[in-house]
Amino acid sequence: MDLALPANELTALLGRGTRFEGKLTFEGRVRIDGAFKGEISSEEILVIGEGAEIEAEIQAGTVIVRGGVVTGNIRASHGIELYVPARVTGNLHAPEVFLDKGVQFTGECKIAPL
Repeated sequence: MDLALPANELTALLGRGTRFEGKLTFEGRVRIDGAFKGEISSEEILVIGEGAEIEAEIQAGTVIVRGGVVTGNIRASHGIELYVPARVTGNLHAPEVFLDKGVQFTGECKIAPL
């Protein structure tokens, strides 16, 4: 029996109105729409949604910022994607980086393998 999740299935969700502080490690796909402060570490997919307020050092396989405010460095082994209306302050480091037209980004961007 295959227990693998479909590619778009969420493993966990921190919804709007939630606040979390500390270290988050996970497998699968996690979406944050609430507030998070601390460290995030995973080899898989992190999605940051509209309304999210993130103050964290992020290390993941893929980081997709669909909105919200992110303060902190983002390192991804596969890629980073930033979409409007995201506002990101911090350094980006990944082999592939996509910035949507109109994204607010302040920091340095290094496009190279980790």
